[in-house]
Amino acid sequence: MKRSLKKLAMTALTASALLAGPALAEKTIRLAHLNPDNPFDSHSAAMSAVFKSLVETGTNGSLKVEVFPNGQLGKDDEVIQQVRDGLVQSAISSAGGIAAHYNLVGVFDMPFAFPNIGVAQEVINMDSPFGKKFAADLEQKTGLKVLGLLDSGGFFAVSNSKRPIRTADDFKGLRIRTMTLPTHEATITSLGGQPTPLPWAEVYTALQTGVADGQMNPIPIIAFAKFDEVQKYLSITNHVITPYIWTMNEDFYNGLTDAEKAVVDMAAQVAVESGVGLSRIIEASADKGLPKLGKRMEINAIEPAELQKLAEMSQPAVRQVIVERLGPEGVELLDAMMDNIQQVQKAN
Repeated sequence: MKRSLKKLAMTALTASALLAGPALAEKTIRLAHLNPDNPFDSHSAAMSAVFKSLVETGTNGSLKVEVFPNGQLGKDDEVIQQVRDGLVQSAISSAGGIAAHYNLVGVFDMPFAFPNIGVAQEVINMDSPFGKKFAADLEQKTGLKVLGLLDSGGFFAVSNSKRPIRTADDFKGLRIRTMTLPTHEATITSLGGQPTPLPWAEVYTALQTGVADGQMNPIPIIAFAKFDEVQKYLSITNHVITPYIWTMNEDFYNGLTDAEKAVVDMAAQVAVESGVGLSRIIEASADKGLPKLGKRMEINAIEPAELQKLAEMSQPAVRQVIVERLGPEGVELLDAMMDNIQQVQKAN
């Protein structure tokens, strides 16, 4: 009962905060995301800024956009529920947040499935065969409108405070923070580590205090989260790449005029392209990417032969989780993704 009352109180407070905002126009898109609001620091901030500019100018002010960065409206899964309930119109969300509402997002977590970032970008988007299938299924099962699909900032790397990771043996005993995704937990367990699922807001403190020895995230996220302040080693594993999924309340979207819908669709597409480009720039930039992290962290890349061993250890474990937890639908969606990856590789 106490938990229910607390949740009800949080929802009421969120609603009050939103209604108290200055933008009370008839059509206001409240857009939430988890990351810092500087558009040069995170791709979701860049996407939000581009979207706001294009929507407000393209509709001549009939649509306003209010951006709520830094998880101001709650945890990722909570904000998605607010979008479903119509309290918030739109959100750019992580796979961990989406998983609470659409667990088939776990198919992205097949480790070492994507051979390089070029293939990943061609598959993880709204225009690919897999992207179309994924978005349509998510919309059908959640009632959310999908505006965009992109990677969360690049391939995941693993940082920790104990030792460099060069082989599977180096994972043994390490407490690695993961999102609350069974597939991520299975990956770490299969490699000999100890998965430590934690909400994003708790990660820095957990690394600082030793609750977790390490974590896994794309380079841009490791950089803007300043994990180099509390982690010594960074190993380029490129073991998984997860999506960011941009959704909108379906009733709100359907209530827009055709002209407004066209602007929203165009603005979201351009914004996603901006976000993808920014992630690649951040990865390579001297003050935000690997060169910046290298000033404090010891960075190593894992040899291809060792990566193959890691893949052989982790892929069966993750596939088993998908079979057990996601069932035939999950297996079908996973196979569709793997087929699309092979198609892109052959075409290139």
